[in-house]
Amino acid sequence: MALLLLLLVALLMPQQQTAPPRPAPAAQPPLAAPASSALDYQFFKTRVQPIFLKKRPGNARCIVCHETGAPRLQPLPEGQTMWDEEASRKNFDAWSRVVTPGSEKSRLLMHPLAASAGGDPFHAGGKHWTSKSDPEWQTLLAWVNGAKGDGK
Repeated sequence: MALLLLLLVALLMPQQQTAPPRPAPAAQPPLAAPASSALDYQFFKTRVQPIFLKKRPGNARCIVCHETGAPRLQPLPEGQTMWDEEASRKNFDAWSRVVTPGSEKSRLLMHPLAASAGGDPFHAGGKHWTSKSDPEWQTLLAWVNGAKGDGK
């Protein structure tokens, strides 16, 4: 009788299952590099920065608003037509924050682009480009897509 009771208890008790051994965790991918490391400083300095200074009919130059607004452009030194190295580095750091490398949806590209061309509905400084085929917009896109200052 005791043996029968023991057998009955053993059958009714939940079976403890042993989990199969877990595989070792896969190596974690490296953290993503900051956006600025994927963007070329030389291309920014020689090709992108001049766009911020250009006057376009019906719009203020980018520097007019962004000398105090965000993202910020460094003030242009009195009598100078371009930033020095230190100011260019600061501009690069600030503007890299509004770029997602490889993404056409980066704020740098979408804010000043006309909504009819796929841009954001609002940019306080106006819509500088009515088409994605505009050469200046294409220059910005090239920087976002990793163009190098040496043309590669």
